[in-house]
Amino acid sequence: MVKLPFSAALLAGGKSRRMGQDKALLPVEWEGKSVPLWDRQLSILRAIAPAELVISGPRKKGYSASIPLYADEWAGVGPLGGIATCLNRINNGLLLVLAIDLPRVQPSFLQRLLDGTEAACGIVPILNNHFEPLVAVYPKAALEQAVAQLRKRDYVLQHFAELLLEQRLVSGYKVETGEEYQLENWNKPEDLRSG
Repeated sequence: MVKLPFSAALLAGGKSRRMGQDKALLPVEWEGKSVPLWDRQLSILRAIAPAELVISGPRKKGYSASIPLYADEWAGVGPLGGIATCLNRINNGLLLVLAIDLPRVQPSFLQRLLDGTEAACGIVPILNNHFEPLVAVYPKAALEQAVAQLRKRDYVLQHFAELLLEQRLVSGYKVETGEEYQLENWNKPEDLRSG
């Protein structure tokens, strides 16, 4: 199987209002030491060897100057603005996105998603009949749908994934029982205690 070149983006542009502190800077245990969550997530993305690695969102304390940073071209509209910005600027036909607040995702899960893609068709995980669009692979052609939704002020990612599925720009990946824990996200302080 020929590996398609792809770009990877860490989505780290959120305001972290419900968390009450910047999620990107939350400390996590990774490879025997405490690191900020953004560092752990970049390590996960590096492990799958993207041709291009970027961060979507504003610069945070400690970010490496060597990683391109994409400020949202569509500001204040949530993650769809970050995904659209990355799709508009990447140099490859596929974009893998990973949200900052999915601290249990493993490289093997991302690799399974990549293995299910084709040159013009990405993949979005489905868990309990619900799309998981913040850990997904989008084709460059999804930019047109993203911009159309932004123009209509429809910022709902479930709508985005559903329309891409209808247009055959993505396929669905049914999350297996043993993989479900990887999609736990950190939104509120109590999520940290349960993890």
